[in-house]
Amino acid sequence: MQHFERPGNKRPPFFLMLFTIIIIIIVVYRILSETDASALPRRGGGGVLVLQGQKVCLFWPCSGPAGGGRLTRASWQPSSHPPTWHRCVTVLPLSLPPAGVEAQRVRVEEELEAYPTEEVDLRCQFVNAGGHTKLTQVSWIWEPVEGQRDNIAVFHPTYGESFPNPSFENRVAFILGTLDNPSIRISDLRMADAGRYTCEYATYPSGNEQGTTTLVMLAKPRNSVRAVTVEAGSEAVAVAVCEAADGKPAGSIQWLGGGPEEGAPEGPRTNASLPGAEGTTTVLSEYWLVPKATDHGRQLTCRVAQRTQTETWVGVVTLSVEYPPTVSIEGYDANWYMGRSNAVLTCLVTGNPAPTIVTWRTTSGRLPDSAVLSGNRLTVGKVDEAANTTFVCEARNKLGGDSGQITASVLGESAARRRDTTGN
Repeated sequence: MQHFERPGNKRPPFFLMLFTIIIIIIVVYRILSETDASALPRRGGGGVLVLQGQKVCLFWPCSGPAGGGRLTRASWQPSSHPPTWHRCVTVLPLSLPPAGVEAQRVRVEEELEAYPTEEVDLRCQFVNAGGHTKLTQVSWIWEPVEGQRDNIAVFHPTYGESFPNPSFENRVAFILGTLDNPSIRISDLRMADAGRYTCEYATYPSGNEQGTTTLVMLAKPRNSVRAVTVEAGSEAVAVAVCEAADGKPAGSIQWLGGGPEEGAPEGPRTNASLPGAEGTTTVLSEYWLVPKATDHGRQLTCRVAQRTQTETWVGVVTLSVEYPPTVSIEGYDANWYMGRSNAVLTCLVTGNPAPTIVTWRTTSGRLPDSAVLSGNRLTVGKVDEAANTTFVCEARNKLGGDSGQITASVLGESAARRRDTTGN
């Protein structure tokens, strides 16, 4: 199999020349090693190597040709110049390609990558240097798994094109439709199209020649990150999950924004790889910590790296930690005096889920007659002796309840005026 090369990048016949020189050296060495040095003639010109059938002979005359010249292959004739000494060795017949002619090969690309729903071109070209080989037919053979070979495209110069595999119906076509370049295009790719694609020629007289391209189908993962709603507690639990689903190859997940020091219970705790359909993989990563009320609303970042993505995917998640309510009261300024209007107390409540029940009461029983409730606010329309009490706010959610209280002291009008005058 020969891969596509740049034009003009033709390999010189260096190895053929080297091989010929090595053969000559071996033949001469064998002749001389089998001959006593004293038996070699001491007179005359140099020797000549002559091929006779499957034998190579070294002829060495005792006297040169007429004129005393050196014996050469052109001047040597067995009948006119019989040598007085020669040695022959038998060599195996060698089959070498003619000088300047490269061995015929099928040029293909070794490996290609593609994605579902897209298209891919499988290139194939027959290099017929010198035109000594006759091309009769070309076939594309698909091997989805080892041992299974299915014809998907056939081209014959007389009978035309054929696409015998129903799995590729209306999805495969010859680009040029010639024997010299029977490249094909597969469209609407599927993950199941992965495998080995062999471009196989039927030729004369050398027989079948082929080249194989491996098609690797890739899949971009579906990335997501989500919070896991948990209750505040004392043990570590998973509070967020990051997922890279149905990717090929599998994605790699990293958490940012709160990684623990080594040995701490907080941080990524579990990772799992689940095999999916058609060779894909789903990767899951959980982020664990000991949840506290203060972790509610905290943000974490998940990063997914995968071969098919042009850049790293980034997802941000906000943690959801449930905890019972906490209650406090604000608004009392220690200046409630007789006759003051619109004194306001506010019940501050935190909790997740948000408390749905907020109630006001006093430790002495009833609220003042002028008290008005609006959500978490209590407004005393006119301060009188009934406001001289302890106000209590209570809140509850599904996890429990809490209460806060504040005691109001009602001042007389004269005391209020003195307080306003002195600032105390």
